[in-house]
Amino acid sequence: MATSSSLPSQLPISAYQARYPSFPYNANDFRRQDESADTDFYSSPRFVTHIDDNAISLLREYYARTLPKKGRVLDFCSSWISHFPRELEARAVETARSETNEGEEEKLEVIGMGINKKELDANPVLKERILQDLNTTPSIPENMGELDAATCVVSIDYLIHPREVLESLRAKTKKEGSVHLIISNRCFPTKAVGRWLRVGEQEKLLMVGDYLHFSGWKDIQIVTLCDGKGEGGWFGLGRPDPLWVVRGRNI
Repeated sequence: MATSSSLPSQLPISAYQARYPSFPYNANDFRRQDESADTDFYSSPRFVTHIDDNAISLLREYYARTLPKKGRVLDFCSSWISHFPRELEARAVETARSETNEGEEEKLEVIGMGINKKELDANPVLKERILQDLNTTPSIPENMGELDAATCVVSIDYLIHPREVLESLRAKTKKEGSVHLIISNRCFPTKAVGRWLRVGEQEKLLMVGDYLHFSGWKDIQIVTLCDGKGEGGWFGLGRPDPLWVVRGRNI
């Protein structure tokens, strides 16, 4: 079993460099093995975590360093858990339970967007829950209001219109606001877009960087939280899940 680790004080960060003059992906890149309705595939709640405990711990550390402690955060492709660190989780839960606007400027409001109601209802940090399939309606609701940040945990590989979603998200994000797309090597392969399954890990990260670049985000970076190369057991079994963040700012 992989042992838990901590993030270094200086995270390994590489700056994304634009590679193409125009959006390089076509409809074939986003075809999936299972093209049935996502609302059917996700109709039954899955109260499980999709990355290992070590990755969750590292993600919480990363969020503690980077997410705003007050303001409005959208967790899209959300579920029953958002992996917030203890301080942010406590602030978000307090806001979610509050029935007044008193002290609103100091609150942390988290909005969850997903397609399984039971999972969203079970997430205690969410102040607001939005049921929406981003593959059929690839835009953030007009009445969302301004956002300070957005997160998406190991789900960007399922979006068949990522540029449209991220363009819409940027339009709702305050200047200097940020988006944090969390990447690992786990997925439901029948629902991941085709190109995701055909390329290696580094190309996946650059592909997500392309998504952000062509949807107008700036200062795009790839952050390594865990390279997945720790010691494992027999034939490497038990190695920690790799974990990266591809992030950008609305400048």
